[in-house]
Amino acid sequence: MLAFKAIRGAGWLVLSRFVGRIIDFFTLLVLARLLAPSDFGVAALATSLVVVVDMILEVPVTQALVRLRSIDKSHLDTGFTLGCLRSIVVAVVVFAVAWPFSLLHNDKVLLHLVSVLAIGPIAKGLTSPAMVHFSRALRFRPAFILELSGKIGACVVVALVVMAGGTYWAIVSNFSTAAVISTALSYVLAPYRPRFSLSQRADFVGFIRWFSAAQVLAAFNWQSDRFLLGGLGDKTSLGRYAVANDISVIPSQSIIGPAMQPVMAAFSQVAQDPERMKLAFLKAARFVMLISIPVCFGISLTADLVADILLGPQWKSAAPLLSVLAISVAPFPYFQTLHSASMALDRPVVIFKLNAIELCFKIPLLPAGFYLGSAYGVSISRLTIALILFVFYLIYASRLLSLGIIVQLKNIWKILTAGVVMAVCVLLLRSQLTGVMTRYDVVEMGLVAATGAMVYGLTLVALGEKLQMR
Repeated sequence: MLAFKAIRGAGWLVLSRFVGRIIDFFTLLVLARLLAPSDFGVAALATSLVVVVDMILEVPVTQALVRLRSIDKSHLDTGFTLGCLRSIVVAVVVFAVAWPFSLLHNDKVLLHLVSVLAIGPIAKGLTSPAMVHFSRALRFRPAFILELSGKIGACVVVALVVMAGGTYWAIVSNFSTAAVISTALSYVLAPYRPRFSLSQRADFVGFIRWFSAAQVLAAFNWQSDRFLLGGLGDKTSLGRYAVANDISVIPSQSIIGPAMQPVMAAFSQVAQDPERMKLAFLKAARFVMLISIPVCFGISLTADLVADILLGPQWKSAAPLLSVLAISVAPFPYFQTLHSASMALDRPVVIFKLNAIELCFKIPLLPAGFYLGSAYGVSISRLTIALILFVFYLIYASRLLSLGIIVQLKNIWKILTAGVVMAVCVLLLRSQLTGVMTRYDVVEMGLVAATGAMVYGLTLVALGEKLQMR
């Protein structure tokens, strides 16, 4: 019953994120054909600053409430107060650094872009804390409504800005509008009368301390490459890199990320039983890798077709970046599963340690990659770091859950093997199609995708892979 509820909840979240990403992706495609890569570069710089501040000051109200055995109005009041305080601090920090940030990059436009982008995280901190009741009950249909409403509203605003000739303002407005609409609607779906109180802060402090420390490191980990390219490179290269990165993370953000929310809630309900927790982790890890491997490999192997068909000729230089970045994302869903398990077991220190390890590798490897090969070199560095980090994911999962590394590898080896077989077959097929399908990219994409999916599925069947989610 618990697994069924988790799967059903995951279905709603995946659907909401998938639909949202379709809208985002459609918006991206339209903007990519209307705007220059340099416009995306300017927007990426401004967005990176706001995202870093947003992540550093993140207050995990929902996660903190989900893990509690019971909650009452005083817990909601405390969560709302913390979120409100967080929004105030975000506003102060963003507006304080916006001006020196624009001076550093010698671009006054960044001051205005950052100021508008800040509306998003400020609004997010004011979301109704009563939404947590849906998460605890593994009911995520309201989340679907919030996601869809915010994206549709943002899409309308983007269209209006584009028609008004707003260039990079269209990219910025998409980020802020969705958050404002979702926050407002949260009070309709989960009515809550705001009241300031910190009476239950003891239930938040310990959890938030390690989580916040981990977020500080994660913020720099996730945006360090953009800051590096924006500071030492040019905005056009940054724009191509940013768009390639946005496409590469579709599997983890659109499908696997939202699925982890009900998984964390399910983990919380079996956290007191070590054996059930181990089994739940292995099933979840196998499931996310089952999706991640073929999608990431597929995007990487068809990056040139993706760029030509979806983005247009001015984005041709983004194809090599996308090819490498897509592979670098493949191990990340394993971390997402470990992240959910750590939260459910009230061990956010594990996330802090992994983020610290990632930063230690990024500090020397990203600049080295940029020195050797600019944006492409940074992409290669990210791939190298991702492979190294996967080893640490296995190690820390072993420590957290007493699961041997060999057991974890046996859990996913068939998926990895099927992914390799698929990649080889797709490469052979594309080599045969060279020069034959040059004018029919869409046909070639369809043929390659169908062949890759068939080979992947048949290989799994031949290896006897069975995904049991009951």
